[in-house]
Amino acid sequence: MADERKAVRVRLNGRVQGVSFRVWTRTEAEKLGLSGWVRNEDDGSVTALIVGAEGAVSTMMSRLWKGPTGASVSGVTSQDVDPGQEPNGFRIIG
Repeated sequence: MADERKAVRVRLNGRVQGVSFRVWTRTEAEKLGLSGWVRNEDDGSVTALIVGAEGAVSTMMSRLWKGPTGASVSGVTSQDVDPGQEPNGFRIIG
């Protein structure tokens, strides 16, 4: 039985800008076969849309708590969203 498709919008707080968090997120998402996007926010947080197989999304959520070397994640909030038209690939958009 194939994994169900899932989409989540994630907001990460802490030391998540200036530590290559977006590049790391894209690399990890691509390893897991996920699509979506990641961007920096004006308030110092990072937001991402992660779309893919439920198991892969769950794995990515766990990885986001650690982040890349130099990051210090103090909070991860997520909200399930309608995947709509699934993005093609995983992009850094801002």
